[in-house]
Amino acid sequence: MTRHELLALSQSILSDYERKRTILSFDEYFELVLAEPMLQLRSSAQYMKAVFDYFGTKQVHYPYGQYTRYLLFDLEFLNGEGRVVAQEQVQQDIYRVLCHFIRSGRNHKMILMHGPNGSAKSSIVHCMMKAMSYYANQDEGAMYRFNWIFPNEKLNKQMHIGFSGHGSIGAGGKSETYAYLTPDLMDACVPAGLNEHPLFLIPEKERESILTQLKKSQKITPDFVIADYIRHGYLGKKSRAIFDALLNAYHGDYQKVLAHVQVERFYPSQKYGVAQVSIEPQMSIDAEVHQLTADRSLAALPKSLANINLYHATGPLIEANRGILDYADFLKRPIESFKYLLGAIETSSIGLAGSMIPLDVIFIGSTNEKYLNAFKEHPDFTSFKARIELIRVPYLLSLHKEIQVYESTIHAQSIGKPIAPHAIETASMWAVLTRLRRAGLKKYPQALLEIIQSLTPIEKLKLYDSKQTPARLNSSQSKDLLRALSDIYQETRGFPIYEGSTGISAREIKTVLLNASYHPRYSSLSAMAVLDELRELVKLSSVYEFLREEPFEGYHEHIKFIEFVEQAFLDKVDQEIRDSMGLASLQSYEELFSRYVVNVSHWVKQERLLDKVTGKLVEPSEDFMRDIEDSMMSKKEERIDFRKALIGQIAAYALEHDNEKPDYQILFSQYLKRLEESFFAQKQKQIERYLDQFVKYFSDQKSALQPKDIEQVERMQKNMIERFGYNEESVKETIAFFCTKRRQS
Repeated sequence: MTRHELLALSQSILSDYERKRTILSFDEYFELVLAEPMLQLRSSAQYMKAVFDYFGTKQVHYPYGQYTRYLLFDLEFLNGEGRVVAQEQVQQDIYRVLCHFIRSGRNHKMILMHGPNGSAKSSIVHCMMKAMSYYANQDEGAMYRFNWIFPNEKLNKQMHIGFSGHGSIGAGGKSETYAYLTPDLMDACVPAGLNEHPLFLIPEKERESILTQLKKSQKITPDFVIADYIRHGYLGKKSRAIFDALLNAYHGDYQKVLAHVQVERFYPSQKYGVAQVSIEPQMSIDAEVHQLTADRSLAALPKSLANINLYHATGPLIEANRGILDYADFLKRPIESFKYLLGAIETSSIGLAGSMIPLDVIFIGSTNEKYLNAFKEHPDFTSFKARIELIRVPYLLSLHKEIQVYESTIHAQSIGKPIAPHAIETASMWAVLTRLRRAGLKKYPQALLEIIQSLTPIEKLKLYDSKQTPARLNSSQSKDLLRALSDIYQETRGFPIYEGSTGISAREIKTVLLNASYHPRYSSLSAMAVLDELRELVKLSSVYEFLREEPFEGYHEHIKFIEFVEQAFLDKVDQEIRDSMGLASLQSYEELFSRYVVNVSHWVKQERLLDKVTGKLVEPSEDFMRDIEDSMMSKKEERIDFRKALIGQIAAYALEHDNEKPDYQILFSQYLKRLEESFFAQKQKQIERYLDQFVKYFSDQKSALQPKDIEQVERMQKNMIERFGYNEESVKETIAFFCTKRRQS
C-alpha cells in the first residue's frame, strides 16, 4: 500500500465514521429519538424482525407445498458463504415466534430448535447473527448505548465545571457536553455496560409521558408495540450509582449530569461478543459481577465517586443483552445449571449482587432429539415447557436441495481435483434415502392408501423431488397420489420419530465426499469413488445409530440403497452415452411427445389440425397416436381414458401456472422415459458395437479399429466432455465402470 492509498483509506474511514454518527451527546441522541422513534424504540425482537424484513422474502415451490423463504439466510452480502439451504418452514416458525414476542411486549420464551445432529440448527442461528451485524451497519439499523465521561482536572478548571456546584455547564442556551472529548482531555471513560439503552437515563414516569406524546403525534403508528424493556427498563447498578453521585454533586442539576453522557453507536458481533453470544455446553454460570472501583486504572474517577462501590456485570448473558444469546446443544448441560433461565425469561431480568438487571435478549438454543426426549421425562419439564417454544429442524428430504448443500463447499478449488458428473448427486441421493420413512400412516381412501403404502424409497424420493410418480401407476392413480402429496409429506410431523429425524447428516456426507476425492483409483472426485466410500461407511454400524435401524418394507435398508444409487448413476451414464453416440437426443423425444400432445388435443376437441407439409386441415392421426401410446401406456389403461387424463393434466398445470407452457420433462418424465427405452431397445446392437469400440480405443487393441470407428469414438468422447462436463480421464473411467457393471448384468 502506498502512502497515497493509506491517506485515502484514512479519509474514507473518517468519512464513514462521521456519516454513521458514531458518537453523540445525549441531547443529539434525544433529537434522533424524536425524529425516528420507531427505529430507536425497538426491542431485540422488533430489531430481529426488522432484519428479516430488510432482506426480504420470496416464495419457494416444492412438490409438497409452497413456503416463504427469508432471504437473509442466503447471505448474499457474504457471497453465500455459510448460507442455509432450504429449511423454509423453520424460518417461518422463527419469524412467527418473533412476532409473538413483539405482540406480547417481551421475549417470554426461549426458542429451542430440535432435530438430528447436522440438520443446520447452528447454521440458522449464525445466519441470523451475520445478517443482524450487516443490518446494524446500515443507517436504519443503528443501535446505541452510552458511556460516562469524566474530564481531567485541568479542563475542569478552565471551563469552571466541577462537582462543587459552582459554575455553569450551559452557555448561550445550548448545553455543553463532554461526549466529544479526546482521550488526553478526560480522566476516565466508564462504559455503562449491559449495552444499556440511553433512554434509561430518562426516569420512567417522564419516559412514559414522552412515549405517549410520540404516539399522539402519530410518529409512532398504532400497530407499533412499545416493549416492556423500553417502557419500564432502568439503569443498571453501576450506572445508577454514577447517576446519583453526579446528581448529588450538581445539586440536582439534571442537565449537568447528562453532560457526562456519551452516546455511542455499537455493532452487534458474534466474533467480539457484542449483543451476540454463543455458549457451548459448560458448567460455568452465564453472568457475574466484579467490583470496578478496585481497579487501579480507574483511580482517576472524580472524588464524588470515590465513596461508592461500582460493580461491573459480565458474562455471556450480560454481553448478549439487546441481541441474541445462543445456547448450542442446550440440553447437554445439566438441568440444574440453567434453572435460573426460568426466572430470567419470565421476568426479563436477572438478579446479581443484590440487584436486578433488566434484560432484552432473544434466547435461542439447539438440541438433538435424544436429549430432548430425555428432557421430557424430567420432573421439571412442565415448568420449562411453559418457557420454551419448540421448533423442529429435520434433515432435508429434497434431493436437489441436498445437492445444493455440498455444491457450495465441495468444488474443484476446495479439493484440488476435478469433480466428475454425478458424484455429489450420488452421495446426496443415498443421504436422502436413509432419511425416508414408509408413508401411509394417516387415513386415506383405501385404493389410495394401498398406493401410498406401496411406495418404495426411491419412488418416494422422486415424488418429493420432482413430483415424478411411479411408472407402474396409471394416469388416474398418479393424479390421486399427487393430490395427497402434501399430506404424505406432513403426516409424521407430530410424531416423536418423524421423517427426517434419522438418517445420515450432511456433515457426514461432506466427509464421504472429501474422502472420495482422495480415492487412489480415480483421477477425480467421481461417483465410483463415492460408492466405494459409502460401502465402507455402512460397515460402521457401531458408530452410526441410523445404521442400526430395523429394515421395514424396503426402508432403512442402507446397504441396498447403495445399489439403488449405483443403478441410478448407471442410468444417467447410459443416457449420456446414448446422446453422445448421436443416435437420438432428449429433445427429439420431447418433440415427438409434443406432436403426440397436439394430435391428442385436437382428437379430444374433435377438431382437425393443420398439416405443416401440405398446409391442409387433416384429422388427428390415429396410427401415430397408437404407436406412441404403445410405448407409454401401461397394459391396464384404456386409450380414451389415457388421452383425456393427459390433456386434463396439462390444463390443470396451465391454470396453476398462469397459462405457462408446461415442461414435459417434469410433467411427463415417465412417458418420455418409456419412449426413449422403446427406441433404444431397437438400437441395442448398435450401442453394444460402439461400446466395444470405445473399450478397444483405450486399450492395446486400438490398432485393430478402422479409421471411421476411431472417429466415432473420438466424437463420442468429445460429446461427453462438452455436453456433460467430463474430462478425458473421467470419461474413460466412467465408461469402463459402466461396461463392467451393465454388460455383466
